[in-house]
Amino acid sequence: MSMQLNPEAIKFAKQLIQDGKIKNDEGHWGQHNPDTSQENKFLEKHEITEYGQWHLGQDTSKGEDTKGRYHFPYGDFKTVHRDGLIAAKERAAQQGYQDIEKAADELLQALEKQAAK
Repeated sequence: MSMQLNPEAIKFAKQLIQDGKIKNDEGHWGQHNPDTSQENKFLEKHEITEYGQWHLGQDTSKGEDTKGRYHFPYGDFKTVHRDGLIAAKERAAQQGYQDIEKAADELLQALEKQAAK
C-alpha cells in the first residue's frame, strides 16, 4: 500500500470548518461514519473526486476512480465530525502515517476552535 496525505481533502476540510459545517459530537465514529450504502448513494450523485475529498489519505497504488483508493474518512458528506478526525488521527498513528496523523490533529484543533466560537 502506498498511502499518502490527500492535500485536496485537507483543503476541503479546512474550508468546511471555516464555514461552520462541523459536528463537535461526542461518542464513537462508528456511530457517524457513513456505511457502504451511504457511500454508494453519494457516488450516484457526485464524482469520485468529491468522494475523495472526504478522506485524508489516498492509496496511490489504487486507481483514482475507485473507492479503495481513499482512506481515513472524517465526515458524513455534509459536515466534518470531531470523532471522525479523532479516529483518523488514531488510526494514522497506529499505522505509522505521521503526515496524516498531523493533518488530522491540525484539523481537529481548527474544529475545536471553531466550535468554541
